[in-house]
Amino acid sequence: MLPIKDQFVLPEGMIYLDGNSLGPLPAAAAQRIAATVQDQWGQHLITGWNKDGWMHQPAVLGNRLAPLIGAAKDTVMLGDTLSIKVFQAVSAALSLKPDRSVVLSDSGNFPTDLYMANGLIEHLKQGHVLRVVDPINMIDSIDESVAVVLLTHVDYRTGRMHDMARITQAAHEAGAIMVWDLAHSAGAVVVELDACQCEFAVGCTYKYLNAGPGAPAFIYIRPDIVESINPILSGWLGHDAPFAFEAEYRPGHGVERLRVGTPPVIQMAALESALELWQHLSIHDVRQRSIELSELFIALVEQRCPMLTLASPRRSEERGSQVSFAFDHGYAVIQALISHGVVGDFRQPNLMRFGFTPLYLDEQDVRSAVDKLDTILSQSLWDREEFRAMKAVT
Repeated sequence: MLPIKDQFVLPEGMIYLDGNSLGPLPAAAAQRIAATVQDQWGQHLITGWNKDGWMHQPAVLGNRLAPLIGAAKDTVMLGDTLSIKVFQAVSAALSLKPDRSVVLSDSGNFPTDLYMANGLIEHLKQGHVLRVVDPINMIDSIDESVAVVLLTHVDYRTGRMHDMARITQAAHEAGAIMVWDLAHSAGAVVVELDACQCEFAVGCTYKYLNAGPGAPAFIYIRPDIVESINPILSGWLGHDAPFAFEAEYRPGHGVERLRVGTPPVIQMAALESALELWQHLSIHDVRQRSIELSELFIALVEQRCPMLTLASPRRSEERGSQVSFAFDHGYAVIQALISHGVVGDFRQPNLMRFGFTPLYLDEQDVRSAVDKLDTILSQSLWDREEFRAMKAVT
């Protein structure tokens, strides 16, 4: 039954509408982290790699996460950062299409994805190019020159959501490899990786999955192609027998070959605790409730705050679990809201973002948030120097 507010640590009186950027602390996570530090690291030291299963965490937690993104067992691996996982996926995808030169993305993609693709292209120096098009032109832009289609499923600014099945089919019909970034999807919307048959997917765990700042990213690879991938980031832990300490690299079997560095054991303890919350939750129920809360928010804001312009798709099936409104003084409004106990965030040039996570939000939270937003706008409470001063993290 949603919400499960008692399973999270939230400051009294705060309405948290920023789970699309950083999820709150699961109530059980602090104790789990403390036990990992004090009982495992503190008492077991290096023997914890065997006694406490540290070495196997990336695969174990990958299997726990897999059902939330519609993936089969042993197709998801945890570890490293999302930027690293993007690099792994795109480099592997390009190796599968040596006769093609284009990495295709859209202008709504998260910048790090584009940065990593560009950096890889410049490093390879094999004539590849990054082609960036408007999201509405994506399918028409997929042709026989495209090696890889790299897209973020849900736009981080507006919440616009791509049709995953349709675009993946178009990529495959053109003979291209599909890579999806699920940073704003995992734990928020229904994703069916196995059903859509994409080759790769990546994502983070610190947003809707609530694993904390710096939590490890994940990578998915379709099982029928995994053994053909020779990872460009050939890390020690991706070796078939890391403790044989061989001079030459031999990739491990299956998704294990996509491991790179040492698992972040303490952070994975937080993720383990966060994923346990999903044992009795359905992503379908979470998605439906998220739509209801988002629709209520949009209706109330448009009724009471007509100076704001909806920047997100109006149709819920085209939108993730966040809603963005445009306002010329959006940054100051968000800062004023935060000072009044409602936490959203801001993205350039003028977007105020609000995330709707039904694990800890309900209708009363939405109504109270709009009450405060209305007050701040109608009384111009945002128009103060302290709210206009741009912070390092927006």
